[in-house]
Amino acid sequence: MSVEPMRCAAGVIVDDDGRVFIQRRSATRKLFPDTWDIVGGHLEPGESFEEALYREVTEETGWRVSIVLGTIGELRYRGNDGLERLETDFLIRVDGDLARPRLEPGKHTGFRWITPAELGVFDEQRDMDGGLLRQIVEGGFALLRQIGL
Repeated sequence: MSVEPMRCAAGVIVDDDGRVFIQRRSATRKLFPDTWDIVGGHLEPGESFEEALYREVTEETGWRVSIVLGTIGELRYRGNDGLERLETDFLIRVDGDLARPRLEPGKHTGFRWITPAELGVFDEQRDMDGGLLRQIVEGGFALLRQIGL
């Protein structure tokens, strides 16, 4: 019997300087503990990918999506928790105080804004995520260049 993958939506948030927001997952998280991540999560019943994206951004940062600049792509992967996921990743801009995200207590422990030259931050977690997060964020930077921003 085939089991459908968990559907997820995630956002690569970009600021006015072309930097990307990443946040550190808590060491107590079941999926990819103590690793850098982008904003996102699974779809609730009846929710579209875009609706989930908007909800997750607000839940995880306190910010609001102002514009979806484009779709980075779709990935199918199995997390270290054994569950298969189908994730759609978007390049987005947000409204709010970008210096002060409201991180979800217990879920995230820190944040930073990175440039393309700082993608090596993801290399420390390659054994855990197989390079997945680096691939997504590289795709975000590539789309940013493609659309001329």
